[in-house]
Amino acid sequence: MLFTKRFIHIIVSLNCLNLTATVVAGPKIQSWHTANGATVLFVPAPELPILDIRMVFNAGSARNAQPGIANLTNSLLTQGAGKWDANQIAERLENVGARLDTGSLRDMAWLSLRTLTKEPALTTALETFATVISQPTFAVADLERLRKNVLVSINQDEQNPATVGSKAVYQAIYGQHPYAHDPSGNKTAVAAITQDDVMDHFRHYYVAKNAVVAIVGAVEQLQAVSIAEQITVGLAPGTAAAPLPAVSKLNKSRVERINFSSTQSHVYIGQTGITRTDPDFFALYVGNHILGGNGLVSILSKEIREQRGLSYSVYSHLLPMQEPGPFLMGLQTKNNQVEQALEVLMHTLRQFLQDGPSSLQLKEAKQNITGGFPLQISNNAKIVEQLAMMGFYNLPLDYLDTFSSKVDAVTAAQVRDAFQRRIIPEHFVTVIVGH
Repeated sequence: MLFTKRFIHIIVSLNCLNLTATVVAGPKIQSWHTANGATVLFVPAPELPILDIRMVFNAGSARNAQPGIANLTNSLLTQGAGKWDANQIAERLENVGARLDTGSLRDMAWLSLRTLTKEPALTTALETFATVISQPTFAVADLERLRKNVLVSINQDEQNPATVGSKAVYQAIYGQHPYAHDPSGNKTAVAAITQDDVMDHFRHYYVAKNAVVAIVGAVEQLQAVSIAEQITVGLAPGTAAAPLPAVSKLNKSRVERINFSSTQSHVYIGQTGITRTDPDFFALYVGNHILGGNGLVSILSKEIREQRGLSYSVYSHLLPMQEPGPFLMGLQTKNNQVEQALEVLMHTLRQFLQDGPSSLQLKEAKQNITGGFPLQISNNAKIVEQLAMMGFYNLPLDYLDTFSSKVDAVTAAQVRDAFQRRIIPEHFVTVIVGH
């Protein structure tokens, strides 16, 4: 779908949204709560007869009673619900051209639906979606089948140095915090998960007051209200998930070496970073884009890949979450070049901390970020993801409207100050997977 002038008007008008039960006059953009407490964000998009829904629960792996439960629970939703098994659910949706997807991360679990707004597609898709969300059967046979799939996936991960290193760096950064665990879990924990465990997780977290519903498509506001009620009415009101434990900051550096038979070593370096609502978000976001977030034209890529040929891939990531997500840097290099690559990586970081970005680097980064931002809201599916993210992290409802102006307002001094205060090389953990 093309990003039309009407969509531009809709996104610019997001500042008119108000998270109350009152319908706001003016632009056809609304936000409210369902009767049982779910938060709803709605953007009308009448250009094509398509409806996108994304329902997000504060039910990711950080809420695990034991590693892997959130992932299994979310995956089981489409394996049987109401009177239908997995094949029947798939056939119902396929017959009307609808698509249903699920996923589970550290912070959240989600379900998304795309359907035509014409009948019988809309009625069939919504009925199926509502049943999957509120009436999963969690059959033992389905649990056992998915458990085997997850265990196979975990075994495959153990043969991949990239996933071994990625999992290890999270464990090293977060220790006993729930973020330490990979969403897929581990073999011992997944093997021990029971049907009762899954049902307990569902009953506790898949409740209306722990949900955000994002709706984008060719429906009027009153119809969107009806749709939100229909897909949430079967959920217990429940309560919102309690705040996660505070993340402990690292206070010293350490290196973990994992022996792995490969011609290249995978290096991961990290520390705790920021939340989605951190006041330093935009300064760190722009700064990270310059340092290592902008692919081949980033500082790290130029220093390590282009000038020295030490790594084909080098990057830095800033991953904000409910509690501070990680700031990560990584590269792959020949086993005999690990120490040299690490030295250049850390020297480049320290130089950036000392000097900050140049005026040209800052100008180009801002242009790149703001120029690419329309692509992040270029169709219904992307808009619905953005709305769900905003609702989940309690971001202001003018977030999309003000994003580019906030990026443009970042100064080089702000980037340098934020990096010097928040990125501490002496507190990094380093994980090296290889010989």
